[in-house]
Amino acid sequence: MLAGRIIGATAKLRDDMEIFADRLMSDGIVDCVYNPLAYAWDVHVAYLEKSATAGAKTILLGMNPGPHGMGQMGIPFAATTVVRDLIGIKGIRVFEPRKIHPRRPVEGLNWPKEEVSGTRLWGALEEKYGLIDNIFKNVFLVNHCPLMLFSGERARNITPDKIGGPVTRSMLERCDDYLREVVDIMGAKVVIGVGNYAKNRATSAFHGSDVRISSCWHPSPASPLANRNGGADWRANFKSVLPE
Repeated sequence: MLAGRIIGATAKLRDDMEIFADRLMSDGIVDCVYNPLAYAWDVHVAYLEKSATAGAKTILLGMNPGPHGMGQMGIPFAATTVVRDLIGIKGIRVFEPRKIHPRRPVEGLNWPKEEVSGTRLWGALEEKYGLIDNIFKNVFLVNHCPLMLFSGERARNITPDKIGGPVTRSMLERCDDYLREVVDIMGAKVVIGVGNYAKNRATSAFHGSDVRISSCWHPSPASPLANRNGGADWRANFKSVLPE
């Protein structure tokens, strides 16, 4: 029942994001948009069936897919070995985006390059909680915006905070609605924004509610905080906000 409600809400988000993707491109805001909820839907459903029903009351909220992670595999903060060996999802076909950029191929669960943010985040969760079932009893991972955005001939990765205008605002408000749906369906009490963008979106989405908003540093290798002391400072910061 719970999995069905989450999957149903996510399917509606998936379809709405296809419309926003077309509008972002037709308005020239970005040149190419990938929607992993569409082409990696079967993998995402497998993830939801494993993760959303375990009883977690804390949401870990990311920004949007990375080109080596969710953009390949449809799972928030995905990394190839994490999805295969820790989460235990394998052998599911990932299709192609409607519009493929030649510099951004999609190979699905066999993508050869690891997403560093994913290996860091899931690795820290494994250190704290152990097996995947226990991880999912404590936290549920979701990205605020499920779209991956590219600009220019080199398909430069663009994060949602770098674009604006009424279409973008409407899209992000729809993502806020989905986040509120997830929290309501799961009965979550805490949303942890992974990075400032996610924290700010959660703070806005739950203004005036009793949902507690927390945050941690983003594990991106582009962040000096994430790299400090060989990543030890980031792991300590991240684990300090996780439920016991």
